[in-house]
Amino acid sequence: MADTAAQKSRGVYLFTGFERFWHWFQAALISFLLLTGFEIHGYYDLLGFERALDLHVLAAFTLVVLWVFAIFWHLVTGQWRHYVPTTERLWTIVLFYSIGIFLGAPHPFRPSTKRKHNPLQAMVYLGFQVVMAPAIWISGIILWVYGRFPDLYPGDLPVLWVNAIHVGTAFLIGSFLISHLYLITTGETVGAQLRAMITGWDRHGEPDKD
Repeated sequence: MADTAAQKSRGVYLFTGFERFWHWFQAALISFLLLTGFEIHGYYDLLGFERALDLHVLAAFTLVVLWVFAIFWHLVTGQWRHYVPTTERLWTIVLFYSIGIFLGAPHPFRPSTKRKHNPLQAMVYLGFQVVMAPAIWISGIILWVYGRFPDLYPGDLPVLWVNAIHVGTAFLIGSFLISHLYLITTGETVGAQLRAMITGWDRHGEPDKD
């Protein structure tokens, strides 16, 4: 009985150790890439151009390796299903974020092991994975090849456009990161979602009924 009561107080175990590891490691790498990337483009001077560029490339390839492992993990464990978009209750979620949250309305979605992300989250995360992530690393690799191995670079591919795609996507990812930081405070309590991604347990999660 004591174990059951303790488990109920912790809630539902949603995020495994590896899931939390790749999430926080990815967040750190993306933040570092934004920091060094904007320095490379002359927005400020902290590390110096050469060092910022070297560290940017190292962090980028580290992130690609992390993504490969994360994609493999999602496919093997079946966790990919949490990112499948759905329109079920989507309008309810949109109304909550646009109006209800400012009126003190309760959150209309409770995560479970069968559906960790609400419909809007699933669509945004899927957009990040299939649009922003490929755009940033494909353009980044092209720019890396252009700078490191110019003889391999296809001459008919305009580097300015590739750079524009890379920088533009970086701004989108930066916006995604800022909005993500804000939205994690909109759970049942301000720190509920942050606590869940640290401990793995969501106190406000919904147990599966079957």
